[in-house]
Amino acid sequence: MDRRTGTGAATVLEGGVANAGAVVRVGPHVLRPSNPHSSSVHGLLSVLADAGFDGASVPVGMDEDGRERLVYVDGDVPIPPYPAWAQADDALASVAVLLRRFHGAAETFDPVGLGWSDEMADPAGGAIVCHNDVCLENVVFRGGVAVALLDFDFAAPGRPVYDLAQMARMCVPVDDDVSAARLGWAPADRPARLRLVADAYGLDLPDRRALLEVLADSAARGGQFLLRKVEAGDPNFIKMWNEIGGMSRYDRRRAWWAEHQAAFVRALSR
Repeated sequence: MDRRTGTGAATVLEGGVANAGAVVRVGPHVLRPSNPHSSSVHGLLSVLADAGFDGASVPVGMDEDGRERLVYVDGDVPIPPYPAWAQADDALASVAVLLRRFHGAAETFDPVGLGWSDEMADPAGGAIVCHNDVCLENVVFRGGVAVALLDFDFAAPGRPVYDLAQMARMCVPVDDDVSAARLGWAPADRPARLRLVADAYGLDLPDRRALLEVLADSAARGGQFLLRKVEAGDPNFIKMWNEIGGMSRYDRRRAWWAEHQAAFVRALSR
């Protein structure tokens, strides 16, 4: 499945929440709403491209209407309900490999003195700019293999293991059965899939422990980001909040994590 649908000069790129319906393709480029951090993100993407990293779009510039313009990345972007090919173990491993490549390339970029979003940033901070929102809707695949990351709106300096944990939470997924099913996830051995992520990324034992710590903290704080958006009156997030059942969705995740955490610990300790 490809979220890029439509006809005419401007093709709406489906998916996402914050910019739903506002991201379009025009020829070889993508136009999307800019934000206060767009110039920082463009600086990052330019350095990545100069370093030979081909796993992200290349910035073109800012249009007169305030939209940012980037090079379109061809491929398939899965949206819920996720197709079977996007749920395959090989697809998941390829996302972890791509994220590792991104983190390696991002080491060449100095984020000091630039403005970044703090909405999904690592609370512990860090020196490497991380994506922080690697869900399947933000990954381009070709032939079932992840080839590029999209939507760097929430990028910010942090720890790579934090970025990896957020990816795992959404792409394993590390989530309760009801919530996972709503996105079309088929039943799977999720602890084994988390170990697959750790193996594909190349985590050593200390970082595997850190990965589990971040996931536990994420479960404990689940819903805070979305609730802030709702309280700010963002209509797209209010719609999402109502559709998922409000805070009860995150209460359910916390209960599920408490029940299943030991299985994830065992899987990463082998």
